Parts: sequence; structure tokens; C-alpha cells
Amino acid sequence: MGDFSLFICIYAKKAVPLHPQRFEQMNWSFLIDNKDALNVTTDSRKVSPGCIFVALKGEHFDGNDFVEQAKAQGAAYIISGENALAELQDLARAWRRQLGIPIIGITGTNGKTTTKELTAAVLSTKYKIYYTQGNLNNQLGVPLTLLSMTRAHELAIVEMGASHPGDIQELVEIAEPTCGLITNVGRAHLQGFGSFEGVQATKRELYDFLVAHNGTIFRNADNPYLEKMYLSACEASGLSGVAGLSSVSKAVLYHTGTMPSDTHLVGGYNAENVSAAICVGRYFGVSEEAALAAIRAYVPSNNRSQLMQSEHNTVVVDAYNANPTSMQAAIEAFDKGQRDKVQPQMPKAYILGAMRELGEYSHLEHQNIVNMLLERKADKVLLVGNEYQETTAPYPVFENVEALCEHLRQEPLQGYRILLKGSRSNQLEKVIPLL
Repeated sequence: MGDFSLFICIYAKKAVPLHPQRFEQMNWSFLIDNKDALNVTTDSRKVSPGCIFVALKGEHFDGNDFVEQAKAQGAAYIISGENALAELQDLARAWRRQLGIPIIGITGTNGKTTTKELTAAVLSTKYKIYYTQGNLNNQLGVPLTLLSMTRAHELAIVEMGASHPGDIQELVEIAEPTCGLITNVGRAHLQGFGSFEGVQATKRELYDFLVAHNGTIFRNADNPYLEKMYLSACEASGLSGVAGLSSVSKAVLYHTGTMPSDTHLVGGYNAENVSAAICVGRYFGVSEEAALAAIRAYVPSNNRSQLMQSEHNTVVVDAYNANPTSMQAAIEAFDKGQRDKVQPQMPKAYILGAMRELGEYSHLEHQNIVNMLLERKADKVLLVGNEYQETTAPYPVFENVEALCEHLRQEPLQGYRILLKGSRSNQLEKVIPLL
């Protein structure tokens, strides 16, 4: 049946292949019309009667091996073949258009997940919303997010991640956001982007889409990089000068501001995330008072900007993502001790994981972090990852988190204020029980 095959199993569970065709030409109305919700899964273990099973093929798995099992378990529709992912994306786009609700696209180097969570908390005070769960922000996660939306939802927030040029363009063409924001741009995934300019160009793809489709852009007016990217997007769409820019959709500006009191977030760098959420809320009719109440009630639970008090130490946990920009911001915020709950008289310890996907910039960026720690005369520093071995760090460097855990069992930390910061690949959360 070529590269494309779509099976329909109706009641009798007999698979009937549709005529082969390119996925771009697929009319999904037969599958989505008059539906309040869709039940889509890519996991054969979660197949239930009436669901849509998408048989994806990866490096270490092949969903096509489970097609017969899915049919036996009652899957109503099965999408398989070499183009399964593209067909899933096309189905998600069709469902998004069927619902027709406003979608807020969020991307950026740092803070996109926290901004998404805060914005969701704010908008939930007035609307029934759906937003990206966890970190489902890539070419598979975005369509699954869209397909989880129902007709009951009034707004949606879709987080979009990128590690290569063109990634955001691909995602916006699937999600078709009506508005969006870029939190910031920094030095991350440099191996994939090639340079900081490559990061900016890729993130700008969200602006490009919104400008071209008369969407609303929420922009931090204090960030010169975002202003430059916005102007470039306008020029790329043939808009320039005061007259041209004034005709651009809606550009809603906000300022970084300061962190409100009594939140559960750690670090002054979260001020721009809070301000973004308040700005989006205001645009959709949520008062600043209601927005602040929602933000104060929000409790992070994803190893991002969390403050933990153990029996022996005070621990700031930010161990889900790390790049040079976010690492430096976390160290600076931790060093300042901006939160009242943090006890500045306690000795400071830094447990830092290596930053990944930096390519030729890796040595320089890790050395910069070591230099920051040397300047601060840290009381204790423990580094994880061979990337630190090539620096001038006078601190212990552990090959992996298992080696660090063994060290902490032998020499536990007590009475410290600890910053735990690293990429998800470092798995630093494994040390939390030892702190």
C-alpha cells in the first residue's frame, strides 16, 4: 500500500485500507465531524475501544508491530506506515481548525514551561482551558496536545520547543496559534542551531507566523533581542516604517517588573515569567488582582524553581533544564538570596550538572560557570559531568549522578543552603533524598 496506510475498524473490527494518498491531501472530516473529543494514543498499551491508535516508528521501537494487537483491543482507527507522524500532525491540525478556539503559542530559551504553567493558572480563573502537559512541546508532543483538546475548552496554551532551525516553523504550522510570546532567547542547543543568531532566527519563526496571520504578539519591552526579532519579522512580511508597523496585528507589550511577594517560585528571574502571565491574562479579561492571586496559589512541582526544606538543608531545586543563560541567572538569583524564606546566614553549596548540546562552545560556557563560582567564593561546589573536567575547576567533578550520590552518602551535607541546577539528562533529582 505504499508509504501511507490508514485502517478503519468499525464494530466488526475488520481492517479496510483506504486508497493510498499523500497525507497533505487527507480529508479528516469523516473522523472528526460531530465529535466532542478524540481519543488518540501512540502507546499500544493504552489502546481502548473506539480510540485512534497511531503506530509510530522510532529508533528503538516500531508501533507497526502492534497494529493487530490494537485492532483486537478495539481500536476504531489505526494510522500506520512511514508517514504516520506526519499524518498525526495533519490530523491534529484538522482537529485544531475544527475547534476554532484561540491558541496561545509559547516558546523561548528559558522559562517557557513556567510561563505556560503561570499563564494557565491565570486564565483558568475565567476560562476552561487546556495546556501542554509536562514537556510535550516537540513534533510529537504538540499534535498530541492539540488532539487532547475538546469542544468544551475555550482557550488553549501550546508550548513549543526547538533544537534545530525550522522546528518552530513546523510547530506553528501544526498548531496555528492566534497569539503567542517568546519568553527570551539565550545560548542553548548551540550544537543544533550553530550560533546564538541561529537561536534567534528559529525562535522568531513564532513571530513570523503571527505577523503573517494577523495574530497577537505579547512581547517583553525590556528585551532588546525580542524587539529586534519582532522588527525583523515585520520586515520579512513586507512591513516597515511607522505606517507599516502600525498595521501589524496586535503587539501587546509588558515589562519585566519585579517578583510579587508570597509566591512559591524561587528566583528573581521568574519576574519576567510572572509579568508575561499577567499580560496575557489582562488581554483576555482577567484582572491583575485575580491574576496575582492565581500566581501566588501556584505551586511548582516539576523540579523548576522549587524551594524545599529538608531535615538538614534548604534546597533550591531547578533541575529540569540548564543552558548558559539559565545557569548564570540561577546562580545570580541564588547568590542574592532574594526570598525571605531563604536564610542568608547559612553556608552556600552549589550542585551543578553539565550543560548539553553546546557543541564547540561547551568548554567556554562551562569555564564561564566555573569562573562565576570562583568569584563568589562558594562554600561548597559539587559538579556533575565530564564537561567540567576540561575546565580549571578546583572543585570535585563527578562523572555521573550515581557517583555524586555515593559521595553524598559518605560525606553528607548538613546546614547548607543548596542550589541544585542542571539539565534533565543529569538526573540530579536523584540526589534530593540525600540532601
